Amino acid sequence: MSSSVIDFIHQRKDHYIIRWKEDIDPLVFNDASLSEGLADELRIEIIDIVLNDLYTEEKGQGERLRRFADRLIHYGLPLGNFIRGLHSLRRMLRNDLAEEYTEECILEFEAQLDGLISKLADESAKMREKIIDTQNHALKELSVPLIPVFDDISVMSLIGTVDTKRAKYIMENVLEGIVDHRAQVVLIDITGVPVVDTMVAHHIIKVYEAVRLVGVHCILVGIRPEIAQTIVTLGIDLRNFSTKSTLQKGVEAALEITNREIKEAPTK
Repeated sequence: MSSSVIDFIHQRKDHYIIRWKEDIDPLVFNDASLSEGLADELRIEIIDIVLNDLYTEEKGQGERLRRFADRLIHYGLPLGNFIRGLHSLRRMLRNDLAEEYTEECILEFEAQLDGLISKLADESAKMREKIIDTQNHALKELSVPLIPVFDDISVMSLIGTVDTKRAKYIMENVLEGIVDHRAQVVLIDITGVPVVDTMVAHHIIKVYEAVRLVGVHCILVGIRPEIAQTIVTLGIDLRNFSTKSTLQKGVEAALEITNREIKEAPTK
């Protein structure tokens, strides 16, 4: 494509920013808590990408698009709305170019711009996947940790719903924690699990059995009356499981297993 097309647009850049502002603001910036200065900065940045990066080498263009996609995600701007705004810019440019250039020239420019829009969408999707992976990793590290409370005694407190994915994290964390803390007794506290159905009970039983298979005592604590009733109603057999109603009673049992007990200090 002739460089005169990009020169034609570049000379009118400020004009296009002003005109495009009327189209894109209702789509992208109206509901966003951005200062006017930051919104202008983003408008100018995408115009520069349209004007300059269509003709830069692939590597440089990809890097700029990644940075821009990262900024959109950081400020919580909907990519779909922004892309619709870019298509409004595309239509605006086409109307102006139609007065100066052949249809072939315009189609070539549009193809380049459409390719850039697709790459922006791809880079944004990759950035979001990366963020989700990072969040999932953080969830794995921060949720359901095995916490040592005494030498050889550790507690895992389950809070919230236990689904299949979370059950996998629980299993990994409890087995890794047993090795790290050299636990002899593990208390699994389900006080914070709001609902225990067949699936949840199945996940908890699997964790319990895995702990016993590695030679560690396991005590299930926090079985409230309503959970006990549900377990009986569902026909789940916990007769071979060591259970306690509260964490306190579970700790007392764990101390007994490890030949220890808590005594009150003599008063002076």
